[in-house]
Amino acid sequence: MQKRALISVSNKENVTPFAKGLVELGYELISTGGTLLTLQEAGLPAKSVEEVTGFPEIMDGRVKTLHPSIHGGLLAKRDHPEHMNQLEENRISPIDMVAVNLYPFKQTLQKSGVSDAEIIENIDIGGPSMLRAAAKNFADVTVVVDPADYDGVLADLQSKRLDEAKRKALAAKVFRHTANYDAMIAGYFADENFPETYTVTYEKKQDLRYGENPHQQAAFYQDPLQEAMSIASAEQVHGKELSFNNIQDANAALETLADYAEPAAVAVKHMNPCGIATADRVFEAFQKAYAADPLSIFGGIVAINREIDADTAEKLSQIFLEIVIAPSFTEAALETLTRKKNIRLLKLEMAGSKKEQHKLTTVRGGVLVQQEDAGDMTAEDLTVATKRQPTEQEIKDLLFAWKAVKHVKSNAIVLGKDNQTVGIGAGQMNRIGSAQIAIEQAGDKAAGAVMASDAFFPMPDTVEAAVKAGVTAVIQPGGSKRDQDSVDVCDEHGIAMVYTGMRHFKH
Repeated sequence: MQKRALISVSNKENVTPFAKGLVELGYELISTGGTLLTLQEAGLPAKSVEEVTGFPEIMDGRVKTLHPSIHGGLLAKRDHPEHMNQLEENRISPIDMVAVNLYPFKQTLQKSGVSDAEIIENIDIGGPSMLRAAAKNFADVTVVVDPADYDGVLADLQSKRLDEAKRKALAAKVFRHTANYDAMIAGYFADENFPETYTVTYEKKQDLRYGENPHQQAAFYQDPLQEAMSIASAEQVHGKELSFNNIQDANAALETLADYAEPAAVAVKHMNPCGIATADRVFEAFQKAYAADPLSIFGGIVAINREIDADTAEKLSQIFLEIVIAPSFTEAALETLTRKKNIRLLKLEMAGSKKEQHKLTTVRGGVLVQQEDAGDMTAEDLTVATKRQPTEQEIKDLLFAWKAVKHVKSNAIVLGKDNQTVGIGAGQMNRIGSAQIAIEQAGDKAAGAVMASDAFFPMPDTVEAAVKAGVTAVIQPGGSKRDQDSVDVCDEHGIAMVYTGMRHFKH
């Protein structure tokens, strides 16, 4: 019996030579719409689905392949006599090959100004049905969803090496593809933050040399509809391939930088900021971020939200850095920085980027999903808890430190002054431990600085340490049963304390 191949593709890349190769192998071609026209224009003998089904395409092509003559030919088990008898009784011929790819839903969704009606019309129905039917019956049917597989499939057919294991691998690819497609559609229709099932999909960007450590395998996947400022969207203009840890740290830098509209520089080491600063000029912002912790920045990552100029590049080049991220680099800056062989330079558009709505954290057997921590404060949101009111400058410093502490691993303490972090204590099991680290790092700069804490003070020891260091004002969420103990210490020493009513835990 002559073998038959059904070809119906939106992406027509390389479909003609693939179909020609099938014809040369003795396959009869069945096709639809634009694909049929493409094959016929190439001089290939293809018949329409209408000829097979005896039923016309209707409803603007919404119904064309959803027919027993198609799906019976795909789903019949060749080693099942009853199936084969039913095919014969209903005058249905088996279909042995399916090459289908789907309406461009993703590309339509990404178009500017696209209407809901156009998006919905690009939800494929017949394509996924044929793909899933063929993939389910992979023991007898070869299914190809990716044009990149055409050459390999042809070669295997020609050499008779297309065995069941290879057909199963192609089927697995189909189910991944349709799951990805359906997840994007589900996301488009999402009408609540946390539905009864949570479906997400990611597409592989690259394999990585290894994970956090050399004995761990790893790969980098990206959101196919990425809208947020993302390392996955960055253009690498210099340096070797990014590692797993590079990507983690770069993401931490971008998450921090996303909170600043003014010229800002962020230095990150092991997913914690070691220096954050803002200024009127990029050069000044980076100088301040560097000065915040010139020891920890060594081997770290720097992200800056303005074009890097020659002066800033010269300063950056004097430090060993893994990565520098910016919207752009001047020619002079690139000339300076590319002299360093191992530094990775990434360009990433930062203006107007949306923030991610959800954060996902995997746990054994599940995933935690939460909204992005977009909480911020203005002077009007603060509640003064002490007798002394903070000065206007202290308010500015407190708000700067509060914005910074959100991005430090808990327990987190940040000392800040004049739009610069001067001391950061991160990830300690107790709050006083983080405070001592921040104070020690700040040294003499602690005098006159303000302190931000990501959560309330369970006891007054952290405020007592701040007093000894010369801190003049404190910002914290409030809400401890012993808040008054900390307030009393502040009042005793003339320190201002404000409550935010919001905490910034980051685990």
